[in-house]
Amino acid sequence: MTSNTAAWITAAKAKPFEIKPYPLSTPGANQILIKNHALAVNPIDGKLQALAILPLKYPTILGEDVAGKVIAVGSDVTLFKTGDRVIGNAAGFGTKRDEDKGFQAYTILETNMACRIPDTISFEQAVVLPLAVSTASSGLFNPDFLNLQLPTEPAQSPTDKSLLVWGGASSVGSCAIQLAVAAGYEVVTTASPKNFEYVKKLGAQYVFDYNSTSVVSDIVTTLKGKVIAGAFDAVGGAAWAPTVAVVEQSEGVKFVATVTPGFPDPPDGISMRQVYSLSIMDNHVGKAVYEDFLPNALQAGSFIPAPEPLVAGRGLSSIQTAVNLQREGTSAQKVVVVLDT
Repeated sequence: MTSNTAAWITAAKAKPFEIKPYPLSTPGANQILIKNHALAVNPIDGKLQALAILPLKYPTILGEDVAGKVIAVGSDVTLFKTGDRVIGNAAGFGTKRDEDKGFQAYTILETNMACRIPDTISFEQAVVLPLAVSTASSGLFNPDFLNLQLPTEPAQSPTDKSLLVWGGASSVGSCAIQLAVAAGYEVVTTASPKNFEYVKKLGAQYVFDYNSTSVVSDIVTTLKGKVIAGAFDAVGGAAWAPTVAVVEQSEGVKFVATVTPGFPDPPDGISMRQVYSLSIMDNHVGKAVYEDFLPNALQAGSFIPAPEPLVAGRGLSSIQTAVNLQREGTSAQKVVVVLDT
């Protein structure tokens, strides 16, 4: 009989993760059960463990990014079958169910937050995508955020609008650039000089050094005569002020979508809101991205898994090492754990 195992946090701020059994669940309507072959770590995982920034019921499981093979499908599922290679944004923080979280051998996924991946892409490459894709999509395409036209494969015809993505080499920034280009927008982004070519490869038309003292004025000059579709802040914190400053001095949509909370009130006339990845599970955006766009774009090679995976180890016992490594900081990489296959 198949058994499940998970990496547990047993109490607030407890370290290390404890590897213990967890019952294997059965997928319900519009759900699939996958055997995980690779997991990725996100900043929220380390914050939840080290800082207990959200009230959680302990013991608990963390994890949002999974990649593996479908071993069971629920009722009403027509897009997936057993044996399919897939990635998914584990929805446990929305559903409040541990079986829907990532740091375990098997995970339940919602079908509109999962997609098939081609055989040419490894699990450890593909697993860098789900949460970043969802987070970027929630800010770019949700009607109450930037409300951009949806991405397509092949890409939408070019619009006459530009989008600022602050932090293009981050996981979320890497996906935001590619999604915006597929939706037909010109992308202006920031990165460290060592990552300039990386973000251009993703489709950014212009890239600026975010550490430059003239970065705001340089971007504003580049955008002169253009109309912006708003801005996506993919890193938060120190990026808030310059992102808002560019939007304030540019023509177009006065809206900034940001990945982190706690920002100061923006100037009059500018709106700023924090994105939430799982918001796309409840509207048309999840289907548009995960069903209509991403599988075709991955197959065509027009959307690439980015950034590169940084494999921290093998097996659930490596989760703590991976979380620690992520908290130390990475550049154009995402920390990944490979599970036994």
